[in-house]
Amino acid sequence: MANVSTAQPSPPRTPAPRTSTREIIRMIVGPGLWLGLLFAGAGRFDWLRGWICVILFVINGVAVRSIAGHFNPSLIEARRTWLHKDAKASDRILVMALVPLMLCQPLVAGLDAVRFHWSSIPFAFMYLGIALYVLAMGVITWAISINPFAESTVRIQSEREHRVITSGPYCAVRHPLYASMVVVFIAISLILGSAWALALTGLVAVFLIVRTALEDRTLRRELPGYEEYSQRTRYRLLPGVW
Repeated sequence: MANVSTAQPSPPRTPAPRTSTREIIRMIVGPGLWLGLLFAGAGRFDWLRGWICVILFVINGVAVRSIAGHFNPSLIEARRTWLHKDAKASDRILVMALVPLMLCQPLVAGLDAVRFHWSSIPFAFMYLGIALYVLAMGVITWAISINPFAESTVRIQSEREHRVITSGPYCAVRHPLYASMVVVFIAISLILGSAWALALTGLVAVFLIVRTALEDRTLRRELPGYEEYSQRTRYRLLPGVW
């Protein structure tokens, strides 16, 4: 959940959670599924741009979890539960719709850029994609390292003394995680060289904008201090725009 810290004292630091066998399996299955869809779409394994993207995907995934696990171990523990029972019903529906849509990107990119050549994005754009990917993942790492309430679903976490986070990237926009996720999907499309995957990113962006609007409304109504924060930090996703 992308939200936000007042200057209240931080909760007691919890030890970094141990990585269970189940967690290890999840860490392998996720990238494995992504890789399988990518090369299943391509129909071949000798795809340089595909392997560059996979390497970035894995390295950044490990780095993000390691850094966030060091600075914010309570969040890693909380995110082990993918869908919380008390999450907003609308958000549960959006998440269930977003996941398969997001998994379509590597499949579409493989089909487009390699198997059928429906479109082509010049190789030089791959470098721009890499730069955008690293930048966006850096912001994501920063956000989840300082926000102990950035769970995967929208809910008011009363049992964890939920409060507003205003430091770090939350000074610029109220939902930096969602903004960075859009950039990540744009970057992946450029790295893989698929205009159709880029078009699919537009659909993902629409879902994330809707989710941002619904989450922001929930936080304004139910999280003490968020309304005041929204008056100071005016923009939800993109400074100067929205």
